[in-house]
Amino acid sequence: MNAVIIVAGGKGLRMGGDIPKQFLPIGGKPILMHTILRFLQYDKEMQVVLVLPHSQQDYWHTLCQQYHFTQPYTLANGGETRFHSVQNGLAKVSPSATLVGVHDGVRPFVSLDTIRACYDEAACSEAAIPVTEVVETLRQTFSEDRGEGGSVTVPRSGYRLVQTPQVFSAPLLRTAYEQPYTDFFTDDASVVERYGHAVTLVTGNRENIKITTPFDLKVAEALLEA
Repeated sequence: MNAVIIVAGGKGLRMGGDIPKQFLPIGGKPILMHTILRFLQYDKEMQVVLVLPHSQQDYWHTLCQQYHFTQPYTLANGGETRFHSVQNGLAKVSPSATLVGVHDGVRPFVSLDTIRACYDEAACSEAAIPVTEVVETLRQTFSEDRGEGGSVTVPRSGYRLVQTPQVFSAPLLRTAYEQPYTDFFTDDASVVERYGHAVTLVTGNRENIKITTPFDLKVAEALLEA
């Protein structure tokens, strides 16, 4: 059995409005609904665990009624950080789940190929994350006292941009998340790597953007129209 924890704890501050970004509509329904449906399209038996701040759950239920959204999911409370939110989500994952993905609720354009690649690879290596190549020039900044202008170009071929879903064997992810929290934990891969398990990279899709700004919202509408 596959499971996915969809983390949707954003407050939408960079959107400049009162509605959290995961609830903003694109293509006729909230972003978060598009995201959930994408995973159920990949696997209709997938257990979906939705992590939302308790203060947003009543509004979400209202949206579900408004948009007649009846897809099955399990609700978990958001935590103080993303790390703690995932911990709360893991507590709701079925004991029969063999693979667990963690996905950003505001990434509704993850492709079915990307989802499939992550789950297939995790079935072999226990830990898989989607990445894309860096297409722009990268510069590393440093202290001015080095006398080199404050930054230097670095070879972009050695870097990748990380996306979600990040998929792991259920026992590995549960054990890794028993570690004490540190600021080093910026995503699930960093938690698993700190535990001592290597992570395998798979090819993601560039459309799998994280919608966090008004510009991203315009891009999302354009992607839907296309």
